Amino acid sequence: MRNNILTLAAFLLMSAGVSAQIDRSTMPEPGPAPKVNVEEPETFDLDNGLQVMIVENHKLPRVAMSLRFDNPPHTEGAKAGVSGLTGDLLGTGTKNMSKDEFNEKVDFLGARLNFYAGGANANTLSKYFPEVLQLMADGIVNAQFTQEEFDKSKARTIDGLKSSEKDVSYNARRVRSALAYGKDHPYGEFSTEETVNALKLSDVQSYYNTWFSPKSAYLVIVGDVDEDEVKDLVKKNFANWKGNDIPKANVPAVSNVEKTEIDFVNMPNAVQSEIALVNTIDLKKKDDDYFPVLIANKILGGGGEARLFLNLREDKGYTYGAYSSAGNDKYASTFVASASVRNEVTDSSVVAFLDEIYKIRNEKVTDSELANAKAKITGDFVLSLEQPSTIANFAMEIETEDLDDNFYEEYLEKIDEVTKEDVQRVAKKYFLADNSRIVIAGKGSDVLENLEKMTYNGKTFPINYYNRFGGKTEKPEAKKVDPSVTAEKVFSKYIEAIGGKDAVEKVESVVMKADAEIQGMTLNLEAKQTAEGKSSQAISMNGNVMNKNVFDGESGFVMAQGQKMPYNEEQIEAAKADATPFPELTVGDAKVNGIEQVDGKDAYVVMMDENNKNFYSVESGLKIKSVKTVNQGGQSMTIPTMFSDYKEVEGVKFPFMIAQSMGPQSFEFKVSEILVNEGVSEEDFATE
Repeated sequence: MRNNILTLAAFLLMSAGVSAQIDRSTMPEPGPAPKVNVEEPETFDLDNGLQVMIVENHKLPRVAMSLRFDNPPHTEGAKAGVSGLTGDLLGTGTKNMSKDEFNEKVDFLGARLNFYAGGANANTLSKYFPEVLQLMADGIVNAQFTQEEFDKSKARTIDGLKSSEKDVSYNARRVRSALAYGKDHPYGEFSTEETVNALKLSDVQSYYNTWFSPKSAYLVIVGDVDEDEVKDLVKKNFANWKGNDIPKANVPAVSNVEKTEIDFVNMPNAVQSEIALVNTIDLKKKDDDYFPVLIANKILGGGGEARLFLNLREDKGYTYGAYSSAGNDKYASTFVASASVRNEVTDSSVVAFLDEIYKIRNEKVTDSELANAKAKITGDFVLSLEQPSTIANFAMEIETEDLDDNFYEEYLEKIDEVTKEDVQRVAKKYFLADNSRIVIAGKGSDVLENLEKMTYNGKTFPINYYNRFGGKTEKPEAKKVDPSVTAEKVFSKYIEAIGGKDAVEKVESVVMKADAEIQGMTLNLEAKQTAEGKSSQAISMNGNVMNKNVFDGESGFVMAQGQKMPYNEEQIEAAKADATPFPELTVGDAKVNGIEQVDGKDAYVVMMDENNKNFYSVESGLKIKSVKTVNQGGQSMTIPTMFSDYKEVEGVKFPFMIAQSMGPQSFEFKVSEILVNEGVSEEDFATE
């Protein structure tokens, strides 16, 4: 220890002496980027074509395994979805054991073993490595597909597709890919209920026989293993695996539009617009442009310090985050700049995206931006080297991406060599602001009018309309409301639907108790309201109150994280609007604003005030949705709430299912109890 202290002291003294001679008025020249010493994994091939890579790492008694196929992209046509079903069925039994026996063995070993359409992966303690490798091999080599498991997987897949019908983000991504690549391209193709319904067990078996071959497979094993033992085990478990030659790639060419256009997907249930500026690019990792594009994208939209994020979120408050990505692929890829934004700023957000893309094309980035991007990419790369699996991944990419053997050794040098001129050059080449599809999935009745008026540098953009499957459609037209339908009539029908005016006016107070599951935890909600306009709401977890709001009719407060904050004027006005259980008893300034669809059914839209609107079923009269706009910290947020499963309590119907979304989070509260005219005291609304 004493020697270490003396050595450190000597180093400090030496450093002080040297620093005294440094001219601090000039910035020192940066030294050359270091070469990275990338350790090569041990590799060997089996006679059947399987290529194996081994990285020994004895720091922890664990082993990770990954089997991957380097198959060319291929379309499935009328059988779209068969690859997903095939991957789902792997591991549901083999020729040697049933599904239950297989799963019991995996559980007994405490391992994680997953199969998918592109291969399999596993993690285990090193002492169980031989058994887990055997199970992985059995699941791939001796796959057994049964009609029973096929029917179950098919039903799950169809349920998943049905549940995604109204998912705006899901539909936006699907249409974006279909338009960018084309539906006949492997990257633009997608499955539907119809294609999955048409699949048979024989289709899965045929897909497996065609694409699951050792001739295109790589097995990567990383961890606390012995090379010689691995070779013996791999030969024992995989040597008998036979497979056909993989079909050659037949990938259609892709192209971009001649002039930038807006491609709009009408999603009546959308409370946000999903915006993506997209163009296809031809960029491979082995290309000279790869590193400049990496840096250009990092500066434009590669994180919280990038231009898109700083503009659309930090400066304008349009979104929770705006990002971009520039893919690299042997066959085709895309540049995408995207964000989820509030409906009312959809057109303004498009302008902001274009501003930033044109700026990085037309002007050189700053020295600090270039330096920060290089530092971030360098840091991420160096951190990745701490993972043993990184070495194996590098080796596989060198094989499959046709990279130079020293590609990763010179990685940091290539990053360091990128100049501001390189960034601008590749931005012009790959970020095609003049040839982009601006794909927007959103609520047409809210956003189309402003999109049609939008201009950029004196230019307007043609608008094309598509359904959620990427098929061209006509412009969505808003349904007209009969002039005789007034807010008073809509409210009257609602009051009648929930029990009638006499029953509703007898309700002096309501207590609601509900629970929601989020990330494996249970949230408990207790809300109280009175006809006099007083309210309280508490959200708790494990008996601890996480958030509490109280309003006495004139003033209120919010309690969060142990801090009590009084309501401001905006919050007081919002609380007054929400406090009574049945605001429909008074028409006030409410106005009918049209008819829109909610979950596929027509609903009257009633503007309660400029920040609140309710949706009432045309058929039943029940309130099925509300949308509230709140302002907080200089940013606006739209909060939709869905109401369903109405049940009668003391002669009045209340919704027993309440679903709410706030930004990226969604909550589904199931009401467990509603009390009418009991369980409420003046103490519940005390604000002092």
